[in-house]
Amino acid sequence: MKFVDEATIRVAAGKGGDGCLSFRREKYIPRGGPDGGDGGDGGSVYLVVDEGLNTLADFRYQRRFRAANGQPGAGRQRSGAKGEDTTIRVPLGTLVYDDDTGELIGDMVRGAPPLLVARGGVHGLGNTRFKSSTNRTPRRTTKGTAGEERVLRLELQVLADVGLLGLPNAGKSTFIRQVSRARPKVAEYPFTTLYPHLGVVRAGAGQSFVIADIPGLVEGAAGGAGLGIRFLKHLSRTRLLLHLVDAGTARDTDELAAAVSLIEGELEAYDAQLAGRERWLVLNKIDLLDADRLAELQRALQARLGAARPLYAVSAATGAGCRELIHAAQQWLDRRAGTGMDETHHDTVEE
Repeated sequence: MKFVDEATIRVAAGKGGDGCLSFRREKYIPRGGPDGGDGGDGGSVYLVVDEGLNTLADFRYQRRFRAANGQPGAGRQRSGAKGEDTTIRVPLGTLVYDDDTGELIGDMVRGAPPLLVARGGVHGLGNTRFKSSTNRTPRRTTKGTAGEERVLRLELQVLADVGLLGLPNAGKSTFIRQVSRARPKVAEYPFTTLYPHLGVVRAGAGQSFVIADIPGLVEGAAGGAGLGIRFLKHLSRTRLLLHLVDAGTARDTDELAAAVSLIEGELEAYDAQLAGRERWLVLNKIDLLDADRLAELQRALQARLGAARPLYAVSAATGAGCRELIHAAQQWLDRRAGTGMDETHHDTVEE
């Protein structure tokens, strides 16, 4: 199924039922008095999380949702039935905006209660409500009010603990296939990955985390070039970023450092807060290098980036170094969760 991460829908709550104008008419009761009942409230529209969904694709086919109207009141002081509510299921991680004002209405995270997005109209009053000692035969009723209508913009931000980023063909898809059961397409041409992929990584007994792969970034991505910028927002919920660099085909250290700087510059231009998140540099495709060449690249990059910056070397194709990196990531995530320092923490989903 094609990945869709944005959708616009229109929701309309039900109208409240009108109050009834009625008088009691029974044998031997010549002055029965008013007995018109109230109408029923209109149905409301709610959004709920469905963890079985991972795309907004269904909203390409259905964009309008309406709750039922409340029923009008009836004689014998009978109230009208309330209109049935409408529930719309959305994927975990959906942000809900009012399309007209841009206001963020809700964030559909795990455990979130149903989100009211359109309130049903209020019921009208029957003439019984207006009976008094000075008005024994009221002919006054009120109509039910209209329900709310809204245009909503839904924006999906996938929930992952670790995010992968890098240039096209850096080996991100191969890496996520190596460490999880996710099976994104892998090929030798750029932009093989066209939409985000999620995988559950098993680091050990009772230990796992979710990893996300997004399309590769290119120079000028922050200005709209390429595909990755559209999906950078999916990394905004991640706690740790793994920056993969193709070390196997780099001609020299300068070319490798330029590739690192390009991605860092695009992150800064897109979102300084995202650029400041914990980010580890991962040299990939080390199976194409001999030990001396790899050590030379590591020393040169470490000198440029500083000793405090974590640097790992892996081969996503053969698996070399991958388990060590995964265990290090799991330990880092566990420490963050244990100290309560993680503001973006969320429960790990099961595969």
